[in-house]
Amino acid sequence: MKVPLKWLREYVDVTLPPVELAEKLTMAGIEAKGTQVIGGKWENIVVGQIVAINPHPNADRLRLPTIDLGTEQQTVVCGAPNLKIGDKIAFARVGTELIDGHTGQLMRLKSARIRGVESSGMVCSEKELGISDSHEGILVLPPEALVGTPLADYLGDVIFDLDITPNRPDCLCVIGIAQEVAALTAQSLHPPEVSYEEFPPPIEQQIAIEIADPDLCSRYCASLITGVKIAESPPWLQQRLLACGMRPINNIVDATNYVMLELGQPLHAFDYEKIKGKKIIVRRATNGEIIVSLDGVERTLSHDMLVIADAERAVALAGVMGGANSEVTDDTTAILLEAANFNPASIHYTSHQLALPSEASMRFERGIRPELTVPALKRATQLMMQLAGGQAARGVADVYPGKREPEPILLSADKVKQLLGVEFNLDQIVNILTSLGFTCQPAGSTSEVWVTAPYWRSDIQQAVDLIEEVARIIGYDKIPMTMLSEPLPQQNPEPVLSLKRKTRGILVGYGFQEVITYSLTSLEMLNKLTPEAHPLEPIPLRVANPMTADQEYLRTTLRANLLAVLTSNRRHEEGGIRLFELGKIYLPRPKDLPGEPEILCGLLSGARLEKSWQGDSGSLDFFDAKGVVEGLLNQSGVAASFKPSDDESFHPVKQAAIVVNNNRLGVIGELHPKVAEAFDIIEAVYLFEINVTDLLPFTIDHKMFQPIPRFPATVRDIALIVDTSVSHQQVMDIIKSFSLVNQVAIFDVYSGAQVPPGKKSLAYRISYQSPTHTLTDEEVNKVQQQILNKLSQQLGATLRT
Repeated sequence: MKVPLKWLREYVDVTLPPVELAEKLTMAGIEAKGTQVIGGKWENIVVGQIVAINPHPNADRLRLPTIDLGTEQQTVVCGAPNLKIGDKIAFARVGTELIDGHTGQLMRLKSARIRGVESSGMVCSEKELGISDSHEGILVLPPEALVGTPLADYLGDVIFDLDITPNRPDCLCVIGIAQEVAALTAQSLHPPEVSYEEFPPPIEQQIAIEIADPDLCSRYCASLITGVKIAESPPWLQQRLLACGMRPINNIVDATNYVMLELGQPLHAFDYEKIKGKKIIVRRATNGEIIVSLDGVERTLSHDMLVIADAERAVALAGVMGGANSEVTDDTTAILLEAANFNPASIHYTSHQLALPSEASMRFERGIRPELTVPALKRATQLMMQLAGGQAARGVADVYPGKREPEPILLSADKVKQLLGVEFNLDQIVNILTSLGFTCQPAGSTSEVWVTAPYWRSDIQQAVDLIEEVARIIGYDKIPMTMLSEPLPQQNPEPVLSLKRKTRGILVGYGFQEVITYSLTSLEMLNKLTPEAHPLEPIPLRVANPMTADQEYLRTTLRANLLAVLTSNRRHEEGGIRLFELGKIYLPRPKDLPGEPEILCGLLSGARLEKSWQGDSGSLDFFDAKGVVEGLLNQSGVAASFKPSDDESFHPVKQAAIVVNNNRLGVIGELHPKVAEAFDIIEAVYLFEINVTDLLPFTIDHKMFQPIPRFPATVRDIALIVDTSVSHQQVMDIIKSFSLVNQVAIFDVYSGAQVPPGKKSLAYRISYQSPTHTLTDEEVNKVQQQILNKLSQQLGATLRT
């Protein structure tokens, strides 16, 4: 938001230098990113008046104007076509630094002989002064400019470039900033007086207004001005618009922009004669409805967009831009002026869907108050009558279905002290709030007051907001610093955050890279995870107003996005890829908010190691993924087992469920070939998924200290013949059930010759160890025989000889 200092001074007495004022605004939460000084290099430029114009003796296109500078007269050579006796102009003396009108470069003015005539000085254009890019003619000043006045005093200004936070739309206008300055410097605000003559018939007899969708438009107001004359705006108005970064168009459009910059309420002017049926309808657009906006672009609308329509067609995109079919032109003689309040989310959606940001939509998106409409409408009506003439119809049309009475907020001095840590009496608090436009009424207690926010403030909802206002105006830097009276409370970190942090560290140590994908996805993406076509389970939740078709549903799994990332990275990476994501999924629950478990999903694909002179290390496989899961769980203090699984996204015979204490916490396996094909993956992918929320309780058990064994271990190898249907996990569970077994590992799996059909050989290395003594061979033999007997009884296992 750009705010000219001269404009600001019309509403408040500015007593501070610009640099100090910018600092004060910044400390109050309205950051001044910078200041631009207009006329800082105009030391030798003064206001002059053309008193004579003579032809150049040697050039038809050049003339010799004589300029009265108050204390002297100067005759110079000038080629501008708009020289006129009596006009006030900007005259630059020799030595002035100006912008070259042809090259755009800075140059220092020197005396010169032009076609035989000496010229010492220059009558300046706007471009040469740095005001604008206009170089077609000289700058003509208003008649009230005093001859001999330094131009810096007359046209010079300081422009504050302010960064307004989204919660303060009331500061997106000059009067909003003036209100802040008045409160910060203990001055009074002087808003413009608004009054104009009204003429019959009343406006209700000349225009009808209907709000068909009050959820998207809480208030719509309009005034009518007839007999206007479209023309250029006066220089003072054009200069103010330019200083604020807006392009002047004509007196009607400029008046709407001026009032928007002044009061913060966007307005729009329709050509009244182009409104069919003399009726305004605020409604949702129909799907496929077409409108040509003021920029000449044909735009196709959807039902989620709000339009201003007449009896036959849409004439404007509500809160964003007007339509070409109701545009004000040079032939316009009657103006229907709109001031309305729209739903911020609706305006944001329309503006972004159509890629059509505007000054109006930016203000509506931040939630300006409906009560701004009538004051701004009357101010703009007054200004249009001053600039374009005409007569205003009696009254204003005002449809306000969303009207709500403001609710006062109870504020106590004790609450202020509690939050700010410094004591202020109630009179100080009331004075500060009153200076900001708040209304304060006594409450039952002498330390409390009822406070009502002014109609232009939309960010005040509760007592803490009022306390923030007190702190801002007093100055955060004025609140004394004190040491804490008590030690900081003991930190109790969330266990799930610690587990997630630890999990990330472990996986990164294993060579994985973390990715973060969007929580929103599409049905097409989720359907790729099911090899057979059938309805998704669970059915994902759909977003009410999706921004794109690719982000329409809340994800029910991390797999799809992670596989899409793999596909994207495989185009640029030939080696092994290890990725993981740790985030929430969203599972629908009937008549309740969705469940949001934390899920870990990881994948491995490609070569196990980088290429080396030592030879090919092979590709990553199921056991690499299984080793990662086992290592992760072991470092988290969790013992897991692996059971048969039937997850349809995985290969039917190359997957396993991850089980902890008979609780299934996840799955691991090779991606189903059809799923891989759906994601354009041509290599084997091994994926694991763990429900971190369900895993958490098993990681927070109290750990018992176990000393390092003092006595040596005895190692024995056994080879077993078992049915092919017997799993390694079944054998491991039986062996580990004996207390003297310290470690067990499989080192060979064999089937074929020397092994009966339907059988397989499993070889294990078992480490026996006692915490109290060195085991004898007899003790080890006895335990091992017990193991063999149990394996034989439960699994039909025999010792291979």
